Amino acid sequence: MSDVDQSGQTKSAGGGDGVDDEMPRLSAALEAALLHELREQYRLLALGHFKGALKLPQLELVPSRARLGRWVEATRTIELSRSLVLSERWGVVVEVLKHEMAHQYVCEVLGQRGETAHGPTFRAVCDRLGIDGAATGMPDAPTPERSEEQRRIGDRIARLLALAESPNVHEAEAAMAAAQRLLLKHNIELRDARAAQGYVWRHLGTPTGRTTEAERVLSLLLGKHFFVEAIWIPVYRAREGKRGSVLEICGSIENVEIAEYVHGYLVTTAERLWREHKAKLGIRGDRDRRTFLAGVMTGMSDKLAREAKKSEEAGLVWIADGDLAKYFRKRHPYVRNVRYAGQRRSEAYVHGREAGSKIVIHKGMRDGPSDGARERPLLPPRR
Repeated sequence: MSDVDQSGQTKSAGGGDGVDDEMPRLSAALEAALLHELREQYRLLALGHFKGALKLPQLELVPSRARLGRWVEATRTIELSRSLVLSERWGVVVEVLKHEMAHQYVCEVLGQRGETAHGPTFRAVCDRLGIDGAATGMPDAPTPERSEEQRRIGDRIARLLALAESPNVHEAEAAMAAAQRLLLKHNIELRDARAAQGYVWRHLGTPTGRTTEAERVLSLLLGKHFFVEAIWIPVYRAREGKRGSVLEICGSIENVEIAEYVHGYLVTTAERLWREHKAKLGIRGDRDRRTFLAGVMTGMSDKLAREAKKSEEAGLVWIADGDLAKYFRKRHPYVRNVRYAGQRRSEAYVHGREAGSKIVIHKGMRDGPSDGARERPLLPPRR
């Protein structure tokens, strides 16, 4: 992020104060559409986070890579780096915009001009509204340090998931079930400690114009069984001039990492199962692909629900994390639930559901024990 105090000192992403001379410019039509989308995003944030207290300023794209954005009081302008808007995920752009709006709020609504730009008033506003108030660096999800207990439990879960690679289906199923029970027990025991540690957010997958049933079932599955809050949020694809949606999850760092891994694993596995289904039945086209994938995710959801029922019968009952719910509401003050019609329950859906019920999630979170050596994540790289 980047912003400005009353003396003109800016917050930067790191490095020199370089000017962005290489970033290709959008066509006039795409640039106009982008600025329109930024104004609409501003209005939504002004209503949801700032309760309508802010007045729309000028929004301007500036040719800077080092400074991600700033609030300029003299001209009532929020500047955003063109490089940021065209190269980063929309979620990051929104976080920078929130940060600059917080500066505008401190200046125009609270009338505070006697402190430094990132002084106590600004930090209090950011904390209350769930905004990244850091003075430097990209506004991405922070990575809190894990305690030794969290590392130990994480390694045990990783080893159990690795055992689930066993060719013996019964051994694999038992290992996966044990990992799920340990994850549940771990979350129950450390629920209070997490409130002090804090929570993070992450966007999963690639923004799409249409959310499929398989994607919706997967998001529900993550929220119900992997101790994260999940929500589909609108995004804008500036280079294409199109709107879309992306899945955001919030939770403790270890739960977010596990949920991210599960998301990527199930998406990849579902596509593989569809290719195998096509080859087995001699299907040439992809007409039933979305229906099959919806069945796969539903089958996996059914399987996880059965395991959760067994844990409940064994006395392991998860109580909702109230502090995570507060964090989630700060990020998303207004949430609406939408009902969708599902895919037609065709033969492809039945086959997909059967295949999904046999999925075993495997491969551990880390390669090797946590003995002080550098951990090597097996998760997909951060986007």
